[in-house]
Amino acid sequence: MKMVILIVKDSDSDEIVQALTSEKYRITRIASTGGFLRSGVVTLLLGVRDERVESALELIRKKLTPLPSGERRATLFVVPVERFEQV
Repeated sequence: MKMVILIVKDSDSDEIVQALTSEKYRITRIASTGGFLRSGVVTLLLGVRDERVESALELIRKKLTPLPSGERRATLFVVPVERFEQV
């Protein structure tokens, strides 16, 4: 299992969340601030089975097409999960 951590602009988050939830990914959304001028960003946390990681990343990339300016639209981490438990 992997934890996908996606830091994205607030204005891009709704479309990404809708696309991921429609494909049955479960998401935790955390409002945060960061970057230059403390712009509004959202941190999305997804617990994803190993075999579904690439399809989640492809879906995210489709929704975050490159800007003409070359500016990056998100920061993404994929972290191994040693243990997962729901209480």
